[in-house]
Amino acid sequence: MSENSPTYAQSPWSLKELFEGYEDPKINETYQILTKNVERFESYRGELSPDISTERFLEIIRGWEESQKLGYKLYGFSSLSFAANTQDQKAQIGISRVQQFLAEIENRTMFFSLWWKALDDENAARLLDASGDYRYWLEQMRNFKPYTLSEPEEKVINIKNVTGRSAHDMLYDSITNRYVFKVEVNGETKELTRGELMALVRTADPDLRARAYQELYRVYGEDAPILGQIYQNIVRDWKNENVTLRGFASPISVRNTINDLPDEVIDTLLEVARKNIGIFHRYFRLKAQKLGMEKLRRYDVYAPLAESDKRYSFQEAADLTFEAFDRFDSKFTRLAKRVFDQGHVDSEVRKGKMGGAFCSTLGPDLTPWVLLNYQGKSDDVSTMAHELGHAVHSMMAEEHSLFTQHACLPLAETASTFGEMTLTDLMLEQESDEGVKQDILFGQLDDAFATIIRQIYFALFEREAHDMIANNASVDELNEAYLANLKEEFGDAVEVSDEFKYEWVSIPHIYGTPFYVYAYAFGQLLVFALYKRYKEEGEGFKPKYMRILSAGGSLAPISLLAESGMDVTKAAFWQGGFDAIEGMVEKLESL
Repeated sequence: MSENSPTYAQSPWSLKELFEGYEDPKINETYQILTKNVERFESYRGELSPDISTERFLEIIRGWEESQKLGYKLYGFSSLSFAANTQDQKAQIGISRVQQFLAEIENRTMFFSLWWKALDDENAARLLDASGDYRYWLEQMRNFKPYTLSEPEEKVINIKNVTGRSAHDMLYDSITNRYVFKVEVNGETKELTRGELMALVRTADPDLRARAYQELYRVYGEDAPILGQIYQNIVRDWKNENVTLRGFASPISVRNTINDLPDEVIDTLLEVARKNIGIFHRYFRLKAQKLGMEKLRRYDVYAPLAESDKRYSFQEAADLTFEAFDRFDSKFTRLAKRVFDQGHVDSEVRKGKMGGAFCSTLGPDLTPWVLLNYQGKSDDVSTMAHELGHAVHSMMAEEHSLFTQHACLPLAETASTFGEMTLTDLMLEQESDEGVKQDILFGQLDDAFATIIRQIYFALFEREAHDMIANNASVDELNEAYLANLKEEFGDAVEVSDEFKYEWVSIPHIYGTPFYVYAYAFGQLLVFALYKRYKEEGEGFKPKYMRILSAGGSLAPISLLAESGMDVTKAAFWQGGFDAIEGMVEKLESL
C-alpha cells in the first residue's frame, strides 16, 4: 500500500447520501414529491392503448424510473437503519411506514404493468424493439402474465403483504436479532452476539465448538414454537397467494420465475447435487482423520486444522482484498475502494445490529452499502471479499437502468464468489506456515460445503416444509423432518446431535426470501466453471467475465451464460462443478 493510500478502520456506515437521520425534513419532502409523481403517472392511464407511440411509451417509463429511485432511497434509508440497529424504535417505525407507503404507491400504479402484460403480442413486440436497455425488464414482466390477477385482487394482495408476510418477516428479525448468547471462554462467561458466537465454531477447541452450537440452539430452541409459527404463517401466505390464487405450479416455481429459470433447470441442479453428496462425505472422513478423530461431529465441520489462531487487522483484510482484486483487474480494486471511501461499510460488531453480512444496491446512481460483522478471522477476510464482490458487480452494471442493473439471484453470486477465490489463491501464495496453508485449503472445501451442499439441503427442506405445512404439519414435525434432512446430508460421515433439529428456525433466508438459498449453490458451481476457464485462458477470459458482470440484469441468465459457452440446462454442466470439488478433495488427500 502506498504512503498516500487511505487507511480504513472499523466503523458504522454513513447514510448521509440518503438522509441525515429520521429528523431530516427531506424525508417528508421526498414522500411528498413521490406522491405528486404518482398523481402525474396516474394521469397517463388513458394514454395506454395498443397503438401508443414508442416515444411516449419510453417517456412514461423514464419518468416512472425517476420516481422509483425516490422510493428506493426511502426504503434504503429505512432498511439500512434497521439493519444497523434492529432494536431502534425509530428504525422499526420507519421501515413499517415506508413499506405501507410503497404498497399504496404500487396499488396506484399497477395499472401500467397490468396493461403491459395484457397487451397483444404484435404491439408488445413493436414497443420492445424500441425499448433499449429496458427490454429485458419488460420481457420479464410479461413472463408473469399467466400468474397475474385482476387489478382489484392485486391491490388487495399488496395491502395484505404489508401486515402479512412482510410484517411476519420483520417480527422474526426483531426477535432473533435481540438474542444474547452466553458461553464460558477461558474460564469467563461472556455475552455474545450471534456473529461472535459463530466465530467460536471455527476455533481449535472441540469442547468450545460444541458449547457454542449448543448455546445457539438452546436459545433458538426455546423460541422454536413461536419462530416456527411465524414460518408456518409465511409459508401459508406464500401458498395462498402464489399457488392457490396465481396458479404457479409449486411454491418453488415462484422463485424460479422471478429468476427467469425453468423449473427443470433447478430440479436438475438439486438432483445432481444430491447424487454427489458422497464427495463431501469423503471430505468429512478425511478431515476427521487429519484432526485425529474417529468421526466428525456436526460441531466439528468447520474446525481448523492448524493450531494457529491467525488474526488479520481490518486494514490487512482490506489490503488483501484489494490486492486479490487488483490481480484480476485494477478496475475491481478502484470500485471496491469507492465503497470504503464513501463511508458505505458498517463493519463493527454491536448488540442489536443485524448479524451476518450483505451488500445493498439502491440503484445505479448510488455506491452500494456493505454490512460486515468483522472479527479478524480468515473467514471474515473472505466475507469482506465476498460482499465487496457483490458491490463491484453492481457498479460494473451501473450504466444500466434502475430496472436492469441488478443481476438475478443465481447470477448475483458470481462476482462475490469469484472474488473469494482470487483472495484464497493470494493468501495461499503469501502464507509461509504450512499448517495455516493446509487450513486455508481445507477452509476452501468447508466454504464449498457451506455454499453448495448446505444450501441445497436448505432448499430441499424448504420444498418439503412447504408441502408439510400445506398438510397441517406441527412445528415438532418440522423439527423431525429437518433432522432427517441433516442425517441424509451428512450420512454416516458425521454424527449429528438432536439439538440441530432447531437449525431451520435460525435461517433468515427461508423466512424473508423463500427459496433464495439455491442461488448460492448455482453461483458457486458457476464460478468453479468460470474460475477454471480463467486459469486456462488467462487474459483471454477477462472480456467474457466482464461481459457477464456488466450485463447486470439486462439479459436472461441462460442466454447470457450461453454467450460464454455454458449450458446450465444440462446435468453435465453441474457435474463439472462437482468434478472440480472432487479434484480439490484428491489434492488434500495427497498432502
